[in-house]
Amino acid sequence: MKIATIVGARPQFIKMAPVSREIRKKFKELIIHTGQHYDYEMDRIFFEELDIPKPDCHLGVGSGTHGYQTGTMLKKIEEILIQEKPDLVLVYGDTNSTLAGALAGAKLGIKVAHVEAGLRSFDRSMPEEVNRVLTDHCSDFLFCPTETAVKNLHREGINDGVYLTGDVMVDSLLHNKEIAESRSGILDELGLKSKEYIVATIHRASNTDRKENLESIVNAFCEMEEIIVFPVHPRTKKYLKKYGLFDKLRASVKLIKPLGYLDFLKLMNHAKKIITDSGGIQKEAYILKIPCVTLRENTEWIETVEDGWNMLVAIDKDNIIRAIHQFQPSSVKHKERFGSGGAAGKIAKYLAE
Repeated sequence: MKIATIVGARPQFIKMAPVSREIRKKFKELIIHTGQHYDYEMDRIFFEELDIPKPDCHLGVGSGTHGYQTGTMLKKIEEILIQEKPDLVLVYGDTNSTLAGALAGAKLGIKVAHVEAGLRSFDRSMPEEVNRVLTDHCSDFLFCPTETAVKNLHREGINDGVYLTGDVMVDSLLHNKEIAESRSGILDELGLKSKEYIVATIHRASNTDRKENLESIVNAFCEMEEIIVFPVHPRTKKYLKKYGLFDKLRASVKLIKPLGYLDFLKLMNHAKKIITDSGGIQKEAYILKIPCVTLRENTEWIETVEDGWNMLVAIDKDNIIRAIHQFQPSSVKHKERFGSGGAAGKIAKYLAE
C-alpha cells in the first residue's frame, strides 16, 4: 500500500515522526510538505532532530490568508495525488494543510485517514475548529487520541472507522525526553536554573492580531516579576513590532527565537509553569506534569482542565498575573489520559488490517 502523508506545520512534524517510522515498516510512504511553515526554526530543524525522511514533494505555499493557503494547497496536492496514485492520504491535526489534504483525497475518491481526530473546542470562531470538523467528516479512518474524542465523533453521527489509539505526541515525547536531557544545553545557554523560570508561547491569531489582547499579555508579562522565557513565533513578532510592544517586552522578558524540538522539550521539562495559547503545549505540559495557564476561553484538550493541571484564563492583565502567581494543580493525581505510548504502532496496525 502506498500512503501519501501530508504535513506543513511544526506540530505535524512532531506527530508524524513516530507514525512515519511505523508505517514504513509495512508500507511505502510519500511525504508531501505544503510549506505552511517554512522558517528553519519552524521547519527543517524538526526533520533533522526527529530523523524524519526528507519530503518527496515540497509545495512552497508559505504564508497567506486562510482561503489562499487552503485553496493553493488543495490545487497542488490534487496534482500530486493524480500523478502518484496513492491508496491512502494521511493527515494530522487541524491546520489548513490538514483540511486541504483531506479534501484533495476525498474528492479524488482516495481513502483519508486523520490522526488526532475528534477534538472539539466547540468554538467555530477558531479556524482550527472548522478544519477539525470538516476533516473528520470526510475521513474514512479516524484515529482518536482520547475517549473524549471518540465520544465527540459519535455525537456527530460518525461511528464507522473510529479507533482509539492514544496520542502520537506521547510517543514523540517519550522517545525524545531522555535524548533532550542529554543533548540539549539550552538551560546553560540561557543562564537558567531548573524550576526557577516560566516558559511562554503565544501565537494564536485571537491573541496576536488584536492589539488590546496582545497589549494585555505584554503588560502582564512585564509586571509579573518572574523570569519568563518566550520563544517568539514569527506571527507574534510581526504584531509585537506592528503595535510598538516589542521593545517593551524585550526589556522584561527573555525573548528568543523559536527552538527545535529537543531544546524546547528540555526547556518545558524544567519550567515551574507554562503560559501558552497552543493546544499541543497544553497537552505536553500535562504529560510532563508542569502546571499550565492557557490564555484562551476554551480548549480542545478538556482533559487537562478536568484533571486540574491546566487553567483557562480570559485575556486580562490582572487575571493573567493572578493565575500565574496562584495556580497550582488541584490534584496530585495524573492519569494516562493520552495513552502510555505506542499510538503510532496501533495506527500502522489498524491500517494494515
